[in-house]
Order: sequence, then structure tokens, then C-alpha cells
Amino acid sequence: MTQKTNNEISVRVLFFGAARDVVGHTEVDLSLKGNSTAANAFEQVLENFPKLRRFGRSLLFAVNQEYAAGDREVKDGDELAVFPPVSGGSGLDTETRRHGDAETGTASTLKATEAERKTHDFFELTTDAIDVGAVARRVVLPECGATVTLDGYAREWTKGRQTLHLIYEAYAPMAQRELARLGRKVHERFEIAHIGVVHRTGRLEIGETSVVIAVSAPHRRAAFEACEWAIRELKRTVPIWKKEVFEDGEIWVEGEGISSPTANT
Repeated sequence: MTQKTNNEISVRVLFFGAARDVVGHTEVDLSLKGNSTAANAFEQVLENFPKLRRFGRSLLFAVNQEYAAGDREVKDGDELAVFPPVSGGSGLDTETRRHGDAETGTASTLKATEAERKTHDFFELTTDAIDVGAVARRVVLPECGATVTLDGYAREWTKGRQTLHLIYEAYAPMAQRELARLGRKVHERFEIAHIGVVHRTGRLEIGETSVVIAVSAPHRRAAFEACEWAIRELKRTVPIWKKEVFEDGEIWVEGEGISSPTANT
């Protein structure tokens, strides 16, 4: 346990993905000067673990499970996290299958209330195999005319290299919060009824489903567009990382990710 003086605060720092591999620790305790900001804390982490500088400006930083701007105050007992960009970001990095139901009638425009969203929207992480059909059925409601489901699964070949299996890792509490935020933004951008997202973590064999996004709406166009936007946003912002394992090695897949004000300070 790191000792601190009266002018210091103590925080816990978590590392994920390739950052954890470089540091050699899952988490550490760190003492900081009082009145510290996220930028100060980030720089202290880099000083303690200089190998992290290899990531340059791409390294991301979170405080209490939220992406942190450089001027955010860091308090005693806070939980910090350091990680590379999440897997994806610049586009889809798994094969996708869409299952679109044709419109069944002329439903009137539907705008789900907050209470209805909380009842039918869902955002989950699981280590179990995902039943795609079961996920889709959870957002099928009588007032909807279409349901679109995206099924992302582990593919065997990537840029000419044969993948043996995948390993997904998540910063689970933050991932749940980011998924819920994603859900709110989907409702703001598209005329949909409900959305559900289930993402698997742990080891996946080739062909197994890694993520399912199901969207229901009065009309199919909004459901298709919302589903496409949601997978791109998920791969850009939700802290889930993918490791591809080959016969001759393994690699963490990194996308463009979000901009990091903390890393750029």
C-alpha cells in the first residue's frame, strides 16, 4: 500500500489491454499531491511507468469510470483507469450478420418514454454463449413494425493471418455506463422504440458471437440506421478490447477510439 502524507491523496489505478501487458500490473495504488487534476495524475502514471509512453497520444484515461478531461479534479480514493483505444473505432472489425424483419403494418410514429426505455432497453456483458434470437425477441413489441439485429462474430482470417481464437476484455463498470449512454444517444438520433446490446467477454472460438445489437422501430429504415450507428459508436467508445491469437503470436486490436483531452495535455 502506498504511504501518503497530509498533503497527498491516494488513488487506485487500473490497467487494461495492451497497457496492462506493458505495465505488468492489473492495478496499483498511487499517491498524488493534493488538488490534483486528471492531467497531473496521468503524467504521474507515465513517470512511474515510462513504457506507457510508447502509446503516444492514443492512450486513454478515465476517472471513476468516465472519460476524463485534463482539468477534472482527482480526489482521495478515486478510481483511475489507463487503457489504449478500444477495439474497433475506424470501422467494423468482425463479420456482421443482419436479421431484418419486414414491416408488418403502418405503425404510427413512436417515441418511447423514459419509463418504457428502462423497461425494455438492456445493455449487458456476459461470459456465456449468446443466443441471438433470444436477444432479438426481447425488443419485439406489438407497436413496432421492424426489428433489426446485428450479429458480430469471430472470423477466422484477418489480413491473411489465420486466427485461432479471440479474447475479449472489458472494464465492466465503465462499459455498462458507456453502453447506457450509447442507448440514450440512439433514442435522441433515431425514431426507434427500443434497443438491446449484449457483448461477450472471455475466450471466443471462431464463429462464435461476440456482440448482438437488436433495435425495434415503427419502420425498418430507422432500425437499420440505428443499428449501424450503434455498432460504430460501441467500437469507438465502450471500453472493451479484443486480442487475436494466431499460431505464431497474438496481438491486441486497437481502433482510432475517442479523442483523449487528458493524453493531449
